Amino acid sequence: MTDYRAINRASWDERAPAHAASPGYSVDLFRADPTFLSYVVQFDVPRLGDLRGLRGVHLQCHIGTDTISLARLGANMTGYDFSPAALTEARRLNDELGAGVEFVEGDLYDAVEALGEPSFDLVFTGIGALCWLPDIRRWASVVARLLRPGGRLFIREGHPMLWSLADGREDALLVVDHPYFETAEPIVWDEGGTYVETDVEFVHNLTHEWNHGIGEIVTALLDNGMQITMLEEHDTVPWEALPGQMSLLPDTNHEWQLTDRPERLAHSYTLQAVKS
Repeated sequence: MTDYRAINRASWDERAPAHAASPGYSVDLFRADPTFLSYVVQFDVPRLGDLRGLRGVHLQCHIGTDTISLARLGANMTGYDFSPAALTEARRLNDELGAGVEFVEGDLYDAVEALGEPSFDLVFTGIGALCWLPDIRRWASVVARLLRPGGRLFIREGHPMLWSLADGREDALLVVDHPYFETAEPIVWDEGGTYVETDVEFVHNLTHEWNHGIGEIVTALLDNGMQITMLEEHDTVPWEALPGQMSLLPDTNHEWQLTDRPERLAHSYTLQAVKS
């Protein structure tokens, strides 16, 4: 198999500075307001519970805005990512804000070795992370090994049904065009641009991605000694996942929803699992 990590890292390394400069990541709001939280974390504050004093790690943390948000809620956070350019932006923002987050570079599947056989109270994974991983069972094993007994995984993700749909259709039909289940071979994309506002024209546009069905994710966690304590599907998602077919909802902190009969589609989900 082609080294998907090198291909994807080139894309993320190029986009990290543009993301940090884009209003889509709200870096200026972090600077202006010491209580500001990323919109992704804001959405799940009622579900996260009290984080004060918890030792947490944010896997695939990118430029660290969600990680810093969790630290602002009282957790002692470590951010972990494979992109050195993303971590440069994360460390710069962390130092500027005095957030006290440690950022570590490494591949997701090497997290236990890179972080020194830790025992975390919380493993956090945010929107748009799992699609970059070819093996969800191996991911679940990493999560379980990172957690202490009684520690928990908390994840909000785009729903695999959403990831399976064709986008850019002029007829606005919801058409299943991509795999719902994990496949051996990646879904290969070669597209410019990115998911936040920027004028930057990118060169590294090739990416390799995978979808993972809800059942595959849940079963992988159960098989690794995790107990599912929450699985909530949502009819919104924090980016315009189907351009031209979605509306930005008022009073929802940047949540988008299918304009026509949104009840037809699970847009995202929040999952929590506790290590037995």
